Amino acid sequence: MDQGAGAGAGPQRARGRLGAPSSGMRAPGTPWARFSAWLECVCVVTFDLELGQALELVYPSDFQLTDKEKSSICYLSFPDSHSGCLGDTQFSFRIRQCGGQRCPGHAGEKRGDRGAPASLQREPAHYFGYVYFRQVKDSSVKRGYFQKSLVLLSRLPFVRLFQALLGLVAPEFFDKLAPCLEAVCNEIDQWPAPAPGRTLSLPVMGVVLQVHIPSRADTPESGPLEPSGHETLLPASVVLPSVHELDLFRCFRPVLAHVQLLWELMLLGEPLLVLAPSPAVSSEMVLALTSCLQPLKFCCDYRPYFTIHDSEFKEFTTRTQAPPNVVLGVTNPFFIKTLQHWPHILRVGEPKMSGDLPKQVKLKKPSRLKTLDTKPGLYTAYTAHLHRDKALLRRLLKGLQKKRTSDVQTAVLRRHLLELTQSFIIPLEHYMASLMPLQKGIVPWKTPPQIRPFRQDDFLQSLERSGPQLTCVLKGDWLGLYRRFFKSPHFDGWYRQRHREMTQKLEALHLEAICEANIEIWMKDKSEVEVVDLILKLRERLVRAQGHQLPVKEATLKRARLYIDTAISSLPKDLQAVLCPP
Repeated sequence: MDQGAGAGAGPQRARGRLGAPSSGMRAPGTPWARFSAWLECVCVVTFDLELGQALELVYPSDFQLTDKEKSSICYLSFPDSHSGCLGDTQFSFRIRQCGGQRCPGHAGEKRGDRGAPASLQREPAHYFGYVYFRQVKDSSVKRGYFQKSLVLLSRLPFVRLFQALLGLVAPEFFDKLAPCLEAVCNEIDQWPAPAPGRTLSLPVMGVVLQVHIPSRADTPESGPLEPSGHETLLPASVVLPSVHELDLFRCFRPVLAHVQLLWELMLLGEPLLVLAPSPAVSSEMVLALTSCLQPLKFCCDYRPYFTIHDSEFKEFTTRTQAPPNVVLGVTNPFFIKTLQHWPHILRVGEPKMSGDLPKQVKLKKPSRLKTLDTKPGLYTAYTAHLHRDKALLRRLLKGLQKKRTSDVQTAVLRRHLLELTQSFIIPLEHYMASLMPLQKGIVPWKTPPQIRPFRQDDFLQSLERSGPQLTCVLKGDWLGLYRRFFKSPHFDGWYRQRHREMTQKLEALHLEAICEANIEIWMKDKSEVEVVDLILKLRERLVRAQGHQLPVKEATLKRARLYIDTAISSLPKDLQAVLCPP
């Protein structure tokens, strides 16, 4: 795959993009509001002999991208010259949004995110790019090849859904071009919102995709897709078993012997370079690795496909500081030379889909790294804290011998990783819950008690009686693993999230205590300042509760509104006018 000619000047915006730019997020009821609940925009990237990679089309045409974002999309939408991808290829990338969190989203989307599992909430500061690239011989083109990519840009990590959508749309688009794309975007603009817990029918190009949007309330054993509430499902042409889960067994086939070690590296947020033969293998391996920790949110940066042209290349390859906490998927062997100071490098070869287990990559010392002719292997000096689960490998090998489907093998592997993560997290959850003040200590007219601080030594001592050994048969240095986990971004992310949820629960319990008390008795000996202070605090809690930030029942909210009215009516008319302006 040659990106050389004309690429020196960098990717350009091709002529012909219509419309003036506007901001990304659209409020409900405005044009493209339903579309933007799923996608930010659709891009077409082509290879122009004079310009190099060029952004030929952005749809809707008024969607705003910065020059840096356009450049990243152009480079990441084409395999680099080492991949030699002929025919059709699908892969994905993830880019940082320039200027940070530009679009906070409207209230409906925020509520939807709160019902979604932490690992599947929309990204506020990154875009996912889902790519369908075609390179075929074409004598009518000057260079002899037709090269074009159709890219879906979204904040949702629904890789399986968007790959399926591209599989339907892209072949048709390459034949019929822009009119087809406009029709598809209009169809997506009629889709219902991706609300967690709902099973939806999504019509597109004469096909109906049936999908279930994951919810926090889902269990790993959730059965077949069932409509919930008021959904009326159309007869489905394609039922997707998941919007986000990859074929984990296929992705991990060459590294099954090291799945637990890789799980530990992900848990600890270690920097990892994945060198693969193509963007498809690179992006699937990175996404498979980052999904290992579910239901724990992956809190580090990750790039399913990354090139030397990326705007963050210098940031990630600097030697003046420790390697960043990022999982980087690449196809250019140049990265092995540039990043040979990184502690962990995984090189995988071409996927082999024979019935037998492919040759497993070997654990090798980083000193064995050769720059350009490095053989497949996991190059690391890391020693796993936990003993390898040989029973898992035996079970998967038996599945291969019995010719079990990849779906069944993936279910075995996913359950193993889920149980491993849960065994690790449950003791932390139990200890965290013990830091919550007792409910009897929450009284109406006093500031609620504080959540007690997390003391790492106290937690480690608690492991003797309530550690992971209660739910996991694996032996090893669990204490050492927890000690390293405390220094990782994942502990910080988990602790912040749990502390925020507990604080909200505490505020909700305090509001309930106030609403169960007799406000008129309390007001009898209180000054006007104290009454006004209570009104303002109740109003602030009410706003947060109505924004779904506090877990409060509707009856409590009604009572709080009544208390506010009662308190205001007890004040002099001039103060009432200030608190309730006409």
